[in-house]
Amino acid sequence: MNAVLRQYTGASALIDQLARKHQDVQALLESIPGFLAYYAVRASDNLTTVTVCESQEGAEESTKRAAAWIKENLPGLTMAAPRVTEGDVFISFSS
Repeated sequence: MNAVLRQYTGASALIDQLARKHQDVQALLESIPGFLAYYAVRASDNLTTVTVCESQEGAEESTKRAAAWIKENLPGLTMAAPRVTEGDVFISFSS
């Protein structure tokens, strides 16, 4: 299992657009082979997204799709590129 975290700063416009179009984002990510979960966490005007997939390839594809979605849905957005962290999930549990 792999996860990718994308951390965006000064992302108010992105947060608003994600909230408005969350069903589009859901459909986009759920179509990735091996997709398991997606989370978007807002902290003021900062955003962290977490995508969990069965494989590294799925996690990498989610990053490609996220960038393409932002470019398509927020074409005039001036925001720093996200900090991306990707790796193996070695502990996982939920209630």
